[in-house]
Amino acid sequence: MAAVPLLAFSFCILYVLQKFLEYWRATRSIHNHAGYRTLFAQSSVISNFLSPVAGIAPGSNYLFLDKHRMFKYFGCDIHSAVSAWPKPTTTLLLADAAAIKEVCSSRSRFPKPIHHYTLLLFFGRNIVASEGEEWKNYRKISAPAFSDRNNRLVWEETVKIMDSLFKDVWGSQKVITTDHCVEVTLPIALFVIGAAGFGREISWKDDDVLPTGHKLTFKNALHIVTTDIFLKLIVPDRALGLTKRLSNVKLAFEELERYMSEMIKERQHSKQEVRHDLFSNLLDANDEDSGDAKLLVSELIGNIFIFLVAGHETTAHTLCFTFAMLALYPDEQEILYQHIQSVLSSGKGPTYENMPLFTQSMAVFYETLRMFPPVTGIPKESAEDTSLATTDAQGNQVVVPIPKGADITIHVPGLHYNPRYWSKPDSFIPSRFLGDWPRDAFLPFSAGARACLGRKFFETEGIAILTMLMSQYKIEVKEEPQFASETFAQRKARILACRAGLTLTPIRVPLVFQRREQKPF
Repeated sequence: MAAVPLLAFSFCILYVLQKFLEYWRATRSIHNHAGYRTLFAQSSVISNFLSPVAGIAPGSNYLFLDKHRMFKYFGCDIHSAVSAWPKPTTTLLLADAAAIKEVCSSRSRFPKPIHHYTLLLFFGRNIVASEGEEWKNYRKISAPAFSDRNNRLVWEETVKIMDSLFKDVWGSQKVITTDHCVEVTLPIALFVIGAAGFGREISWKDDDVLPTGHKLTFKNALHIVTTDIFLKLIVPDRALGLTKRLSNVKLAFEELERYMSEMIKERQHSKQEVRHDLFSNLLDANDEDSGDAKLLVSELIGNIFIFLVAGHETTAHTLCFTFAMLALYPDEQEILYQHIQSVLSSGKGPTYENMPLFTQSMAVFYETLRMFPPVTGIPKESAEDTSLATTDAQGNQVVVPIPKGADITIHVPGLHYNPRYWSKPDSFIPSRFLGDWPRDAFLPFSAGARACLGRKFFETEGIAILTMLMSQYKIEVKEEPQFASETFAQRKARILACRAGLTLTPIRVPLVFQRREQKPF
């Protein structure tokens, strides 16, 4: 009997020795380049539930929390992260604009690791979770969908939605209070993606009449899917049903897929008026293609779903951070208001043709994206043994070896807070985007061939919402008795607290919208 514990102990020793040897080889493969050395990999489930502990795990949301701090600590804008478990992993983290540009433009050397995105395949194969020829085909058909006609529709529908919010929901109220700003921004983004994405206008006063054969309205299915998608990603299918909320998530995904299938069949088998919503544009582009390049119904649904998720949550969260910053910095809010008023001096509402004139709105939006990038880490991998060059804190050139198979993370907050490119990077200074600014050091939409196709859609919607709201309402932080004695620094930290999610997610932003004394458009 004594032999069994001895055998188990020997097995554990051999396992630890094997891991140590693999870990040593991983460290040696990058010439022990400066960086993290941890037990658990950041990609491990355990790490995502741990607070940052030196030598154990970097912790959840560490990319945003670190910003450029660890690059400064290691004295180089490329640092490493080597972990031992579940398997030895070598990662190079980049905050050097030139190195990032090289990685993004060299797709054969640094392809996208699509195995990180398999969870996004539940509706069908799509442009995010693909590479090579498959990705080229998806991009060829998807790119024309994001047309100028669609951008015009985005602007027009957004203006209508905001106008309806002011008149039909907020009405004559002079002060509107919200415990969390996403309660305002999420439905706005939902309605815009419904109209400009699917060609289905959703009213603030929707009566929720169920169509025949459905258990949820399109609006409710879309709302549940976009707000609870994270549950779908992390909860196994067999467990979707254990609680009422999980059952609703399962039902919403089923219903949304049914709606999209019906819309495809309807538009493929009937003559309708010309539409410029994203869904119709994608179907038209697919119909115009020929041969093997045409997308299957599951691929059409998979791709439109990706555009839906990307467009909805990203817009809602970015606007929430934008309104928070303007509430915290009333001087910047006044500058923005006065500029909007100067553009709209004729008394007419903002039009799509006006959009290039709202330079201050764009500056505020971009500064928010710099400080709160929706995606904090962009993954790549090395397809070969190669290297990247950077400079250290003393200005000396450093060549960093990149072994084949190594993970590469474009550290977006590290880049956006890098003092080499941005003066006073921790300060909210929208005016930095009004003159010349370092475009290669601004990466909220990724870069290169894999850059976000929906960038113009996102910017058009965001600028329209920001401009409309700021022209008629002043934003302030909600005063709460329990925080009466806090300092500005404490208030700022509380209001801007965020967590990792599909995109960077504000935790709680309590705001007050106070109607300005002026005539509406």
